[in-house]
Amino acid sequence: MCGICGIVYSDREQQVEQSLLKNMCDAIVHRGPDDDGYYTDRHVGLGMRRLSIIDLSTGKQPISNEDGKIWIVFNGEIYNHKEIRKELEHYGHHFKTQTDTEAIVHAYEEYGENCVQKLNGMFAFAIWDQRKNQIFLARDRVGIKPLYYFFDKKRLVFGSELKSILQAGEIPRRIDLQALDNFLTLEYIPAPLSIFQDIRKLAPAHTLTFKNNDISIREYWDVELKTNGSQLGELTTNLRDLLQDAVKIRLMSDVPLGAFLSGGVDSSSIVALMAQVMDQPVKTFSIGFEDSTYNELEYARLIAKTFKTDHHEFIIKPDAVELSDTLLKYLDEPFGDFSIFPTYLVSKMAREYVTVVLSGDGGDELFAGYDTYIADKIAKKYYSRLPHGLRNGVMTKIMDLIPPSSKKKGLINRAKRFVEGTKLPEDLHHTRWMIFLQEAEKDLLYSREMNSGILEKDSYKFIRNYFSNVAYNGSDEINKQMYVDLKTYLVDDILVKVDRMSMATSLEARVPFLDYRFVEFAATIPGEYKMQGKKTKVILKQAMEELLPKEILYRGKEGFSIPIKNWLKKELKPLMMDTLAPEKIKREGFFNSEYIDKLVNEHLKGAENHSHRLWALIIFGRWYDLYMS
Repeated sequence: MCGICGIVYSDREQQVEQSLLKNMCDAIVHRGPDDDGYYTDRHVGLGMRRLSIIDLSTGKQPISNEDGKIWIVFNGEIYNHKEIRKELEHYGHHFKTQTDTEAIVHAYEEYGENCVQKLNGMFAFAIWDQRKNQIFLARDRVGIKPLYYFFDKKRLVFGSELKSILQAGEIPRRIDLQALDNFLTLEYIPAPLSIFQDIRKLAPAHTLTFKNNDISIREYWDVELKTNGSQLGELTTNLRDLLQDAVKIRLMSDVPLGAFLSGGVDSSSIVALMAQVMDQPVKTFSIGFEDSTYNELEYARLIAKTFKTDHHEFIIKPDAVELSDTLLKYLDEPFGDFSIFPTYLVSKMAREYVTVVLSGDGGDELFAGYDTYIADKIAKKYYSRLPHGLRNGVMTKIMDLIPPSSKKKGLINRAKRFVEGTKLPEDLHHTRWMIFLQEAEKDLLYSREMNSGILEKDSYKFIRNYFSNVAYNGSDEINKQMYVDLKTYLVDDILVKVDRMSMATSLEARVPFLDYRFVEFAATIPGEYKMQGKKTKVILKQAMEELLPKEILYRGKEGFSIPIKNWLKKELKPLMMDTLAPEKIKREGFFNSEYIDKLVNEHLKGAENHSHRLWALIIFGRWYDLYMS
């Protein structure tokens, strides 16, 4: 696991200074504290920071092919690198290390840009091909590893994190108002946008080639939704076998490893399957809260006891929010998901014992695990049948009169969130319950300048495009929604959170559910086997019935969150009042301070739960101070 960066000038006479590469690498030292490495060839420079996982002694990067004409910097892990190595040795390639990085170099020699098709793993890499005078960038199929780039015809600058690119000098810091609008709407910024107009994310399953002073981008993989004709029993067996293999190959490591354990079905499944093949107790790591409605430690403890793991726990207290500014430095962009705090703290705890962890991320997307799937089903079956006046008038007014509960979820909070989501267009499907700022609110919140700077007024266009473009030889709504989740929320929220917060502590996180073979298989399972009535993850639970306790399999989903709505009224109130002070809001010029005051007052009085909106505004304000001052 590493952090990578590089520069390629269009002018071949312009020399890349190694000191500049070093500055770019120093900005991401947390991604690779063990070593650094550089390669320069006149107008080309590659840099990397290394976190040693495989081939600790000879895996130093950058690495070249036999004659030194092709060089690579690589972030990630290739789990099938030994099989690739054998194939390439058969074709006459000679290896000088045992690292997976070198397998990519020789695969590129043999297969060209199609080498990405051979790789099973998580990766972002850059290959400089001196013979062709081109640089080739690639990102893994699902988007587990990040890659940003800046291109202005004069140079291509790239890096694992945005902050690395900013060290290259003369990079414009113009805020992309479309990206800011997306952030406030969804709490994340969807690829290929970044918070800066001139910096972009390379999308998952895409490659970028820079040659002849121009770039070309292509997609090399997509999830194909097609019906699997197998019976339920056979599908269940195949699911478990394939997930077991995905777990097994991710135990490849020359350093200690463990697992995140929330006590939910996904992380519990990973721990159970690890325990089947490891010859020593699995080290597990869990996070809890003082607020009992947010605490799921009893379930994590049950799994730890069942599989006799070496278990570790940490209790989060409100003073954890003092980390806000620190975590923003690792995120680079505004990011509103509250669960960055527990993710960072459980990563920090795990890093005291291991260098690699396996996580259960991806299970909710592949098997319809979110409450939003249930909400959409209820809306289609019952709520849409109500008369328009009752649905959008009376029901909304009734819910507005009921104050939110301080609990994590509960009937009142669920009902209020449900009614709020029904105000959004039905063609957004279950994603409308993942939207936190609606158009009517934007008219009140955004300044005239902000509104005029947003060229695409349909904030949901990219979501609609995914729904309309997804190819499926049937009418399986669950799998269509899964596809959109994989392309949006998973890659730009969940995987961003896990990558940045784990790498902030120099910890590598691996995600067996997102083995591309498993993703492809899950896409062929009919939605009726994933969700039945209000029951979610049906086939996954059936596949794990022999291993997991019933208390884990059939309890309600809680989610990985923190009591931020309560903290904003107490411990976080000074931070909120300072960051959202009227004079500061007016000075920055993006928002209307009067409307923000209204949100603050309603939240403090307990009349409404505006925690998502307020926290997003706080995060943007703190980010602005950090990056734009």
